[in-house]
Order: sequence, then C-alpha cells, then structure tokens
Amino acid sequence: MGATLAPFLMFEGQAGEALELYAGAFEDAEVGDVRRYGDEGPGAAGTIEHAVLRVGEREVRLIDSPVEHAFGFTPAVSLFVDLDSAEEVDAAFEKLSAGGQVLMPLDAYPFSPRFAWIADRFGVSWQLSATPGATA
Repeated sequence: MGATLAPFLMFEGQAGEALELYAGAFEDAEVGDVRRYGDEGPGAAGTIEHAVLRVGEREVRLIDSPVEHAFGFTPAVSLFVDLDSAEEVDAAFEKLSAGGQVLMPLDAYPFSPRFAWIADRFGVSWQLSATPGATA
C-alpha cells in the first residue's frame, strides 16, 4: 500500500457533534472507525480519540484533543467538495452553514453552476461546488 493523505480535524470536545453533522450533510457520507476515550483518558471520557468519515472515496479524520490549544480552524485551508447536482450543493449548504458563516454566497459563478464557501459552526471551512455541467 502506498502513502495516503487525509485531512485531520482537531476539535476540543465537539468532534462527535461535527462527525454527526458532516455525515448528515452528504448523501454518500459514511462513518468509519470511531474510538472514544475511556475513563482513564487522556481525553474526557466519551469524546473522540479518533474517527474516520468517508465522503465519496476520500477520508477525513477527526479527534478531540485532550490538550487545550490556542489555535483553531481558518479559511486558509478548506475542504473542497464536488457534488453531482445543484440540489446536493443546496442541501449540504443548508446543513453546514447553520450557525456558521457564509464566506462566499450560494450562487452560480463562472467556475461552477452552483457554489458556496462557508465556515461551519465549528469553524471548519467548506467549498461546495456542483460539478461543471450540472444544472443550476
């Protein structure tokens, strides 16, 4: 097996909630391996030690850091998701933008018939795009 590359999202107690949101935002999303911290730690019991979310053929890994950190997510790095239709973009936008921030409004653009760039309520940045040729 060769090398693999997967985004790794580090939360402070919200990874389980984020995993649930992300799994519900995309039709073909699938939750893979989920391990939770036990009573012995090092993280808070029940929080995510490691989880895998598959969207299409890609994996995103999530963790609840047992250590507080002075940094968070930034739009300088975003998860770009190509979807088959404008309807799928709209559905993902509705779920992921709730409680978050719209960085680029849901609309048609020269590079995509339906596109939006958002930061979800956890601060994770998403670019949602209908595959060129999809109906708007």
